Amino acid sequence: MRISSALPAALALTAATLAGGAAPAAAETTLSTVKLEAGANLHHNTAKVNYERIDGAVNSVKVTYVLITSGERDCAWVQWNDPKAGGDGWTSLTPEPSCHGIGMGEPREVVIKAPAGHPLKVRLAAYHSDSADVMHKDIARL
Repeated sequence: MRISSALPAALALTAATLAGGAAPAAAETTLSTVKLEAGANLHHNTAKVNYERIDGAVNSVKVTYVLITSGERDCAWVQWNDPKAGGDGWTSLTPEPSCHGIGMGEPREVVIKAPAGHPLKVRLAAYHSDSADVMHKDIARL
């Protein structure tokens, strides 16, 4: 083998290797899931929240997907413990509830954040059709 014919191939291989190593690594985001469940029988409600931590931000997550399935006699919301919320201190992650056994899944791009020391939580809150009170709930920390 002559050196003159092998040199371009070796240079191309070396350049490709260097270019691959010089590219900055993409930031890895870890998708986490929290599952919630409240009530029983005709009042059995479930929810799933997918989220990822926001790099460099204290106490912040981005919610990427919310799935709610209410009990046959309930309406259910998925909410988070918003430190700026009035009333009961919870803010909904979806624009409407799941009602009467119908499942509802929504891709979301919602960033929720709270001051350091305020634990971020989500809850599944289910209401009976004839009541404004939370009848079944499950709370989980993010």
